[in-house]
Amino acid sequence: MRLSEFWLAVSDEFGEAYGRVLVNDQVLGSVGGVTASQALSRGVPAKQVWTALCDAMDVPADRRYGVGQREPKK
Repeated sequence: MRLSEFWLAVSDEFGEAYGRVLVNDQVLGSVGGVTASQALSRGVPAKQVWTALCDAMDVPADRRYGVGQREPKK
């Protein structure tokens, strides 16, 4: 997952404004007890951060995979 895909997934799942709040404020134990933003800046892969955020926010499995992917160009 690219960083741009991470941000698209966050926006799609949580909304742009609330998603940014979560990324900056929600502490994620599975990535070292830091926020998503801190984890990303420390080099934790975006997919791992996305999974940790989904776990923390109880996002159902069917909404975790494939998000962040743009429609193919026609």
